[in-house]
Amino acid sequence: MTIGIVGAGITGLALAHHLEKADMEYVVIEADSEPGGVIRSGRVDGCLLEWGPQRLRRTDPVDELITDLGMDDEVIEAGETKLFVYADGKLRRAPFSIEEFGQTDLLSWRGKLDVLKEPQTEPADSNETAAELFTRKFGDEAYRNLIGPLFGGIYGSEPERMPVKHALSGVMLMEQKYGDLLTPVLKRAMSGGTSAPAISFDEGVQRLPEALCDAHSKRVHLGTAVTEIRNSSGGYVLETESTLESDSRSESWTVEVDEVVLTTTAEVSADLLEPLTESANVLTRLNYNPLALVHLRADCDREGFGYQVRHDEGLDTLGVSWNASMFDRDGVYTVFLGGMKNPELVEENNETLGKIARSEFNDVMNADADVLSVSRLDRGFPAYDTSWDALEEFETPDDIHLATNYTARMGVPSRIREAKGLATVLAESIGVRK
Repeated sequence: MTIGIVGAGITGLALAHHLEKADMEYVVIEADSEPGGVIRSGRVDGCLLEWGPQRLRRTDPVDELITDLGMDDEVIEAGETKLFVYADGKLRRAPFSIEEFGQTDLLSWRGKLDVLKEPQTEPADSNETAAELFTRKFGDEAYRNLIGPLFGGIYGSEPERMPVKHALSGVMLMEQKYGDLLTPVLKRAMSGGTSAPAISFDEGVQRLPEALCDAHSKRVHLGTAVTEIRNSSGGYVLETESTLESDSRSESWTVEVDEVVLTTTAEVSADLLEPLTESANVLTRLNYNPLALVHLRADCDREGFGYQVRHDEGLDTLGVSWNASMFDRDGVYTVFLGGMKNPELVEENNETLGKIARSEFNDVMNADADVLSVSRLDRGFPAYDTSWDALEEFETPDDIHLATNYTARMGVPSRIREAKGLATVLAESIGVRK
C-alpha cells in the first residue's frame, strides 16, 4: 500500500519520516525546487535570514526528529523566554513567571487582580471572539496591554475577528481539563515559562525540512507539480509535471497510490479536489493574513526574543523578531508589517516598506538600521476568522486526507505533531485492512 503525499513542507516531510518508521510505502511530490514550504532560510550580505518562521519550540515531536536525524550538533538554543510589548511609547517586558507578573508595568495592581479573578468567570463560549473571551476572563487591561498584542502577534491577526471555536480550540480543551484557564497558566509560570526552549539551527530553521528531505531523498520528488488527482480502481492516480527546465525526466508522469495526503495551500487543494468533491471550492473562501517581512541590520544592545506592538500605538509595525540576540545572527532584526490589521500595506513597493520598517524600528529601539531584504508571505498565516466556518461544508473524499494549517494549528511543532498522528492513523488503518 502506497501513500501519496502532495507537498514537501514540514508537514509532508515529517509525515514521510514517520511513515518510513512504520515500514509503510509512500511518495512525496513537491512543485518547488527546494523543501520547506513556508519555511525558508538563506543568506543576504553574509547574514542568515528567515523568510518564514523565525524560531521553533523543541517540543517532544520536534526533539524526536532532531534525534532521529542526528542534528543535535546543529541546534542553537535561545535560552530564557524574554518578550516585550511596545505600549505607551515604551518597551515593557511581558511576564512569563510569577515574579515577572508581580513586577511587570504592563498591568496596574487592579489589572493584576482582574487576572487572578479568572477562575470565577464563566467557561469559554465557542461563538464568542478571542478578544471577548480574553477580556471577559482576564480584564480589559490585560487584554489590551498583554494578551491582545502577544496572541494577535502570533497570527498577524486581530483577536476581535477570531471566533473562539476556530482560534482557541486548544484553550477550550485546556479549560475543560483544569476547570479554568488561570491554573495551567500558573503551572507554566511556576516552572519558569515553558519547558520547550526556543531553538533554531546553525543554518536556519529550513535545515530541519532539508535534513528530512535528504534522509528520504529516494522517495521525495522536488520540482514536480501534481496537476491532477484521478480515481482509479482501489485508489488514485496522481498526474505530475516537472517544473524544472533542467529536469531530464519526461515532461509528465503518473503515480498510482492507495491514499492521498494533501499538505498544500487551500487554493491548491481546492483545485486538485474539484473533480472529486462538489465542496472543494469552499476551501478558496478561507482567509489568510498577508504579511511583509523586512529584515534589518542594526547595532543594538537589547537582549530578548523581540516585541509586539499594542494595537493603538499608531505604528504600522506588528512586531519585531530579535534574531541578533536570540541566535547571535549578526545584527539581524525581522520586522513584520501588514497582517489582518492593514493587509493593503503589503502591496506597497519594497522601498516604502523598507522606509516604514527602518523609521519605526529607530523610534522604538533608538537605533539606525539598514534594509537587508523585503519579502512577502501571502498564505502563511491563517486568519482563523469567520471564513473558517466554510470548513463545515467541506466533505473530504474517501482515502484523501488534509494535513495543513487550515485543518489544524499552524507552527512547526503543531505541524509535526499532526503529521505523526496521521502516520499512526494510516498505519493502523492498513493493519485493519490486512
